[in-house]
Amino acid sequence: MQPVDTSVSDNPILEVSHEANNEHPDNRLFGFVAFLLSESVIFLSFFTAYIVYKTTSLNWLPVGVTGLEIKEPMINTIILVSSSFTIYLAEKFLHKKQLWRFRAFWLLTIAMGSYFLYGQAVEWSGLAFGFGDGVFGGSFYLLTGFHGLHVFTGVLLQLIMLVRSFLPKEYDKGLYGIEATSLFWHFVDVIWIALFILIYVWQ
Repeated sequence: MQPVDTSVSDNPILEVSHEANNEHPDNRLFGFVAFLLSESVIFLSFFTAYIVYKTTSLNWLPVGVTGLEIKEPMINTIILVSSSFTIYLAEKFLHKKQLWRFRAFWLLTIAMGSYFLYGQAVEWSGLAFGFGDGVFGGSFYLLTGFHGLHVFTGVLLQLIMLVRSFLPKEYDKGLYGIEATSLFWHFVDVIWIALFILIYVWQ
């Protein structure tokens, strides 16, 4: 009587089980979403503090300041929010393997984010108050500066993804970097909408 060979290679059930045990799902995007949720908590804490201080302070605005100019920030807001649409289109083109269209819309998103940062720098340079001018001054620069840091980070990530698109078959390996960068950019835009309403609209 011949012995039965029960090796993995000859046993389809064991072979499937062995392959399943060696498969590890890619949870990177889930982890990135968790990171964005933690960032949301930080911004929510800042927003809550801003509301509390604004509603309880007798002299909220610094001396000589009657309010904030809204025209230029509104233009910057429209540009930044519109960039969520351009990065969405860029991602769609990449899924269709249309690299040049992806690069064009991705580069447009970078330009729009850079313009937002430029507009914020111009606004800061023309303000009549500084970081140390009361709770309002500190809150304003903290909120807009912290958000600006996120915009700057998003632009850098987009630049890295754009450079990677010129490497042969780079995105045939997966689109995690693109998806995470795009998600981060949408997050930045949503946070700015809330911040714009809080600081510029509710004066």
